Amino acid sequence: MPRLFTGLEIPPEVSHSLSTLRGGLPGARWIDPGNYHVTLRFIGDIDGMIANEIASTLFRINRKPFEVALQGLSSFGGKKPRAVVAAVLPSRPLMELQAELERLMQRFGLDPEGRKFIPHVTLARLRDASNQDVADYLSVRGYFPTRTFMASRFVLFSSRASVGGGPYVVEAPYALSA
Repeated sequence: MPRLFTGLEIPPEVSHSLSTLRGGLPGARWIDPGNYHVTLRFIGDIDGMIANEIASTLFRINRKPFEVALQGLSSFGGKKPRAVVAAVLPSRPLMELQAELERLMQRFGLDPEGRKFIPHVTLARLRDASNQDVADYLSVRGYFPTRTFMASRFVLFSSRASVGGGPYVVEAPYALSA
């Protein structure tokens, strides 16, 4: 069964810029810059036939390209930090694309996503990182100039079950060209 999700790829020049923020945080497992992405909708481990149906249905999405802006770092997990992320500013086109993908996946019988969509790029997964270590890291590296890029497509990614995710494989691209 493939493990699937939809997302936006991060262009190499933006990935390189984000990769300079790596290091200096005990307990961090840094994501390979080639695996940076913005998850739009996690689909999960599904049957190959349903995966093919989903892949063909995604071609029906008809939206225009839009600008994506990354601004600042934060962490997820509250008192027990579990990830360091680059924040993606939630623009209307991004949120509408994500909502459409959510509706489509529910039509395939998938449960609604349990968490509110907070667009981000995961830079590191944390294991046994203290709140103080994360706060210190963010105070030094948390600000970086806003980086923007045009999203001209979204993709269907597959991954294998592994610690920290990845490597991610683009199974199919879907142009944004309405």
